[in-house]
Amino acid sequence: MLFPEDHQPGVDLILPDFSYIADRLDDVVAVVLTHGHEDHIGAVPYLLRLRADIPLLGSQATLAFVEAKAQEHRITPYTLAVKEGQVERLGPFECEFVAVNHSIPDALAVAVTTAAGTVLHTGDFKMDQTPLDGRLTDLRAFARLGERGVDLFMVDSTNAEVPGFTTAEREIGPVLEQVMGGATKRVIVASFASHVHRVQQVLDAAHAHRRKVALVGRSMVRNMGVARDLGYLHVPDGVLVDVKAVDSLPDDRVVLMCTGSQGEPMAALSRMANNDHRVRITTGDTVILASSLIPGNENAVFRVINGLTRLGARVVHSGNARVHVSGHASAGELLYCYNIIKPRNVMPVHGETRHLVANADIAVKSGVPRERVVLAEDGVVVDLVNGRAKVVGAVECGYVYVDGSSVGEITDADLKDRRILGEEGFVSIVVVVDSATGKVVAGPEIHARGVAEGEAVFDSIRPQIAAALQEAVAGGTTDAQLQQVVRRVVGRWAGGKLRRRPMIIPLVVSA
Repeated sequence: MLFPEDHQPGVDLILPDFSYIADRLDDVVAVVLTHGHEDHIGAVPYLLRLRADIPLLGSQATLAFVEAKAQEHRITPYTLAVKEGQVERLGPFECEFVAVNHSIPDALAVAVTTAAGTVLHTGDFKMDQTPLDGRLTDLRAFARLGERGVDLFMVDSTNAEVPGFTTAEREIGPVLEQVMGGATKRVIVASFASHVHRVQQVLDAAHAHRRKVALVGRSMVRNMGVARDLGYLHVPDGVLVDVKAVDSLPDDRVVLMCTGSQGEPMAALSRMANNDHRVRITTGDTVILASSLIPGNENAVFRVINGLTRLGARVVHSGNARVHVSGHASAGELLYCYNIIKPRNVMPVHGETRHLVANADIAVKSGVPRERVVLAEDGVVVDLVNGRAKVVGAVECGYVYVDGSSVGEITDADLKDRRILGEEGFVSIVVVVDSATGKVVAGPEIHARGVAEGEAVFDSIRPQIAAALQEAVAGGTTDAQLQQVVRRVVGRWAGGKLRRRPMIIPLVVSA
């Protein structure tokens, strides 16, 4: 699942387009999930709508998050919980699971062995040497697989442009405690709803400063409930309270843990910034954005920061304090892995084009021949044959937009219309013509929205519309084509006179 960007207005979620496997769903033997972050499991219920009995494999925590999400869609998935060191046979695929460290508990890498060779997929990972849960990335398993022979290494590219090693999670705890200790009123912390480690650090810091914590947001409450039940989240006695109880507590004894760190319009923090939430931001409140910026979300996040600051809050974020560290391996860690595994072929995954290219360059520096590094986008078909990975074709795939209750109804053309409406405005023209002569009987009536000029500016175009219609009818233009005549005339005029390209909706009525 993807987050919508600025050029996709009104979209809530972006899902993969499953149509390319719609007629082959019976060939799917299983879906293997590396971890429980939303961008890796968010579309699972939509796939299960097409075939509900596809087996899902993942760690205990990952499957618990998936099952809770599927329950909201009234789906009970068929699941098999696996753990590091476990090997499962799925049709022609033998999958071995390897522990990796990430910003969510129970993340796994997967080694897939087939007759064609062995593929090692890291999932999202880093090499934190002092993880909060004590669960290290299993480099010994990586080395063992490398000695056996890894034919294709598919490796997380998110931080490939970042030099060195990713900072340890433990360095965040003292910063959170310091910020919380200096806060005089309420503290609101925004994070991903699945970031169990960060929520744990907030609970510990709140306990140290004798504050109560309330979880805000449906997904935050759901996921932390799952994490607590499974023992991944340890809540100090008496710290966690219901959000309704916060109103009766002094401001300097309150911490609110909410969603919305990426500026999502319907998330709790964005609504607080817009004064559209039961929690009202007041002067003296401290807001902590405990996450990094996902590329494409910058404008939305800064909009939220400005809104919170305008309301009098002190906003602490990764740009002015170390309140977040990445969950992804930096360039030094990636190079370390290449040298341990020594793969025959490499295919960078999980990142934008610039991240994939940077990761490819690291692979080449480690000794992988350039011709054995595959750079592929969504839909590209890669075959592994005789120890070589090659691009052999592509399938048509794209995005499915979730907009409110509709799934897949919004198209790229609809989004283009929304962008035009938002950026250029809207002009409607209603005109009644004599079907025999083409003369204008009534109108043209012109109404505009989102256009800065006053109504009088359209006076000069009315005679041009009338003349064009009369000429078109005389030339044998049909009624259905007259609307296009009006659209062209008004479009040329708006481009030259207003220097704008508004959406133009003509209505021509024949009398």
